[in-house]
Amino acid sequence: MRRLNFKTGERGLNRFFGPLESRIMDILWDAPDRSIKEVQTLLEHDKDINFNTVMTVMNRLVDKGVLSKKLRGRTSLYRPVQSREKFMDEQSKELSHELVEQFGPLAVNHMIDALEEADPELIERLEQKIKQWKKEL
Repeated sequence: MRRLNFKTGERGLNRFFGPLESRIMDILWDAPDRSIKEVQTLLEHDKDINFNTVMTVMNRLVDKGVLSKKLRGRTSLYRPVQSREKFMDEQSKELSHELVEQFGPLAVNHMIDALEEADPELIERLEQKIKQWKKEL
Protein backbone atom coordinates (compact mmCIF):
# COMPACT_ATOMS: atom_id res chain seq x y z
CA MET A 1 0.00 0.00 0.00
CA ARG A 2 1.31 3.45 -0.81
CA ARG A 3 1.96 5.85 2.00
CA LEU A 4 -0.92 8.19 2.72
CA ASN A 5 -0.33 11.89 3.32
CA PHE A 6 1.27 12.37 6.72
CA LYS A 7 0.21 15.38 8.81
CA THR A 8 2.86 16.32 11.39
CA GLY A 9 0.54 18.49 13.50
CA GLU A 10 -1.94 15.70 14.19
CA ARG A 11 -2.01 12.67 16.48
CA GLY A 12 -2.85 9.01 15.95
CA LEU A 13 -4.84 8.09 12.87
CA ASN A 14 -5.50 11.77 12.17
CA ARG A 15 -1.90 11.89 10.92
CA PHE A 16 -3.04 9.82 7.92
CA PHE A 17 -6.77 10.50 7.70
CA GLY A 18 -9.25 13.29 8.19
CA PRO A 19 -11.28 13.23 11.44
CA LEU A 20 -14.29 11.48 9.90
CA GLU A 21 -12.10 9.00 8.03
CA SER A 22 -10.32 8.17 11.30
CA ARG A 23 -13.59 7.54 13.11
CA ILE A 24 -14.83 5.32 10.28
CA MET A 25 -11.58 3.34 10.24
CA ASP A 26 -11.77 2.87 14.02
CA ILE A 27 -15.32 1.56 13.72
CA LEU A 28 -14.41 -0.88 10.96
CA TRP A 29 -11.21 -2.05 12.64
CA ASP A 30 -13.25 -2.81 15.75
CA ALA A 31 -15.94 -4.68 13.78
CA PRO A 32 -15.43 -5.19 10.03
CA ASP A 33 -18.08 -6.01 7.43
CA ARG A 34 -20.45 -3.17 8.22
CA SER A 35 -22.78 -1.31 5.90
CA ILE A 36 -22.81 2.45 5.43
CA LYS A 37 -26.02 2.64 7.47
CA GLU A 38 -24.45 0.69 10.37
CA VAL A 39 -21.42 2.97 10.36
CA GLN A 40 -23.62 6.06 10.16
CA THR A 41 -25.67 4.84 13.14
CA LEU A 42 -22.51 4.38 15.21
CA LEU A 43 -21.18 7.78 14.18
CA GLU A 44 -24.47 9.42 15.17
CA HIS A 45 -23.82 8.53 18.82
CA ASP A 46 -21.53 11.60 18.80
CA LYS A 47 -23.46 13.92 16.47
CA ASP A 48 -25.87 13.83 13.54
CA ILE A 49 -24.23 12.94 10.26
CA ASN A 50 -25.70 12.64 6.80
CA PHE A 51 -25.85 9.19 5.15
CA ASN A 52 -24.47 10.59 1.88
CA THR A 53 -21.48 12.09 3.70
CA VAL A 54 -20.64 8.74 5.28
CA MET A 55 -21.13 6.96 1.93
CA THR A 56 -18.83 9.43 0.14
CA VAL A 57 -16.08 9.14 2.75
CA MET A 58 -16.26 5.33 2.87
CA ASN A 59 -16.08 5.07 -0.91
CA ARG A 60 -13.10 7.44 -0.93
CA LEU A 61 -11.41 5.13 1.58
CA VAL A 62 -12.04 2.30 -0.89
CA ASP A 63 -10.45 4.43 -3.64
CA LYS A 64 -7.43 5.07 -1.39
CA GLY A 65 -7.04 1.32 -0.98
CA VAL A 66 -7.61 1.13 2.78
CA LEU A 67 -11.15 -0.33 2.68
CA SER A 68 -12.59 -3.08 0.57
CA LYS A 69 -16.23 -3.40 -0.38
CA LYS A 70 -18.26 -6.52 -1.10
CA LEU A 71 -21.91 -7.05 -1.89
CA ARG A 72 -24.19 -9.11 0.31
CA GLY A 73 -27.51 -9.08 -1.44
CA ARG A 74 -28.14 -5.42 -2.23
CA THR A 75 -26.02 -4.13 0.64
CA SER A 76 -22.34 -3.20 0.39
CA LEU A 77 -20.22 -4.28 3.34
CA TYR A 78 -16.94 -2.53 4.08
CA ARG A 79 -13.85 -3.82 5.82
CA PRO A 80 -10.27 -2.59 6.27
CA VAL A 81 -7.77 -4.09 3.84
CA GLN A 82 -5.25 -4.45 6.69
CA SER A 83 -5.35 -4.71 10.44
CA ARG A 84 -4.75 -1.49 12.36
CA GLU A 85 -1.34 -2.83 13.45
CA LYS A 86 -0.29 -3.76 9.90
CA PHE A 87 -1.48 -0.40 8.56
CA MET A 88 0.49 1.55 11.17
CA ASP A 89 3.55 -0.65 10.64
CA GLU A 90 3.55 -0.16 6.86
CA GLN A 91 2.84 3.57 7.01
CA SER A 92 5.55 4.24 9.60
CA LYS A 93 8.04 2.06 7.71
CA GLU A 94 7.38 3.89 4.45
CA LEU A 95 7.62 7.27 6.17
CA SER A 96 10.91 6.29 7.84
CA HIS A 97 12.37 5.15 4.51
CA GLU A 98 11.36 8.42 2.87
CA LEU A 99 12.92 10.47 5.67
CA VAL A 100 16.19 8.54 5.54
CA GLU A 101 16.24 8.71 1.75
CA GLN A 102 15.73 12.47 1.75
CA PHE A 103 17.72 13.50 4.84
CA GLY A 104 20.11 10.56 5.37
CA PRO A 105 22.07 10.47 8.61
CA LEU A 106 20.37 13.64 9.82
CA ALA A 107 17.00 11.84 10.00
CA VAL A 108 18.53 8.85 11.78
CA ASN A 109 20.26 11.15 14.26
CA HIS A 110 16.99 12.96 15.03
CA MET A 111 15.17 9.65 15.45
CA ILE A 112 17.80 8.54 17.97
CA ASP A 113 17.56 11.89 19.78
CA ALA A 114 13.81 11.34 20.06
CA LEU A 115 14.52 8.13 22.01
CA GLU A 116 15.76 9.96 25.12
CA GLU A 117 12.98 8.37 27.13
CA ALA A 118 12.90 5.04 25.30
CA ASP A 119 12.22 1.92 27.26
CA PRO A 120 15.14 -0.46 27.81
CA GLU A 121 13.53 -3.13 25.64
CA LEU A 122 13.57 -0.80 22.61
CA ILE A 123 17.19 0.13 23.23
CA GLU A 124 18.08 -3.57 23.43
CA ARG A 125 16.35 -4.26 20.10
CA LEU A 126 18.28 -1.38 18.51
CA GLU A 127 21.56 -2.69 19.86
CA GLN A 128 20.79 -6.17 18.49
CA LYS A 129 19.94 -4.69 15.08
CA ILE A 130 23.24 -2.77 14.99
CA LYS A 131 25.20 -5.91 15.96
CA GLN A 132 23.44 -7.80 13.16
CA TRP A 133 24.35 -5.10 10.62
CA LYS A 134 28.00 -5.18 11.73
CA LYS A 135 28.14 -8.95 11.22
CA GLU A 136 26.72 -8.60 7.71
CA LEU A 137 29.36 -6.02 6.67
